[in-house]
Amino acid sequence: MKRFFVVITVLMLTLFFAGCTAKKSGDTTAAAAEPELTPVTVVLDWSVNTNHTGLYVALEKGYFTEAGLDASIEFPPETGAESLVLSGTAEFAVGYQEGVTYARASGTPLVAIATIIQHNTSGFGSRAAEGIERPADFEGKVYGGWGSPIEEAMVKALIEGDGGDFSKVDIVPIGSMDFFAATESDIDFVWIFRGWDGVAAELKGIDLNYIPLATEEALDYYTPVLTTTEKIISENPELVSSFLAAVSRGYEYAIKNPEDAADILLNAAPELDSDLVKESQVYLADQYQAEAPRWGEMKLEVWARYADWLKDRNLLEGDFIPEKAFTNQFLPE
Repeated sequence: MKRFFVVITVLMLTLFFAGCTAKKSGDTTAAAAEPELTPVTVVLDWSVNTNHTGLYVALEKGYFTEAGLDASIEFPPETGAESLVLSGTAEFAVGYQEGVTYARASGTPLVAIATIIQHNTSGFGSRAAEGIERPADFEGKVYGGWGSPIEEAMVKALIEGDGGDFSKVDIVPIGSMDFFAATESDIDFVWIFRGWDGVAAELKGIDLNYIPLATEEALDYYTPVLTTTEKIISENPELVSSFLAAVSRGYEYAIKNPEDAADILLNAAPELDSDLVKESQVYLADQYQAEAPRWGEMKLEVWARYADWLKDRNLLEGDFIPEKAFTNQFLPE
């Protein structure tokens, strides 16, 4: 009887350890079967805002991981986000059609792979008390800008297109001063983004007059856009496709779920004004894709039209080929 219990005990222990070994072996096999994630870095163009929401949604929701990517979102250096892409330090960056246009004209192999917002949602904002209701009203007013020739050309195009006299506009550099601080001083109107400063003005109870840059057809360009290089596209097209598969899901989620998307962005950047983020997210939910057949898609005519506008004003030199400046190839169907 004693031997019987010994035999049974040994048998049970043998089965127990065999099961553990099998389980351990199975765990090892499962772990080995898990695909290794590819590190990828995307650099922002500015501090975190609702233009970037889809990126943070893709990170929070695991869309990057599902696409096989170990993604990180970085802040830009003083030399600009795209400098890290061009140096090979990062794979992707948030940029602008203006920047890509100038880069391509100078021979730099930068390529736009998706537009974050379908139309230019920036324009000239002023406090209602200034009485600037149309571009011709810029006459006799002070514009606060950054000293860019493009800015002056845009102001000139809008005011002259409305029958005004550009020579009667006083242009003053304001550096990093924001719309609210600038217009509390001697500045009458400033270049703003409707979805950020425009929303902020509403929340502050400030009556705002806003003149969209898209009033001039050629100025309805893509801003911001996602960029990479010709080298990455040619050497690792699968990476570009995987990245855009995840990011597209992020922006599509933000379009359908602006409130939840706002919370995700606030979790990533709790220093932001929550009311501003939530209202801005609601505004941009209708702007990210607008009437385009899919998020991120760009049109050749928009790239060509803006470059021609710059050339007509002697603001663009070099050989710019719009067909090579962007691609829709890697957007998911």
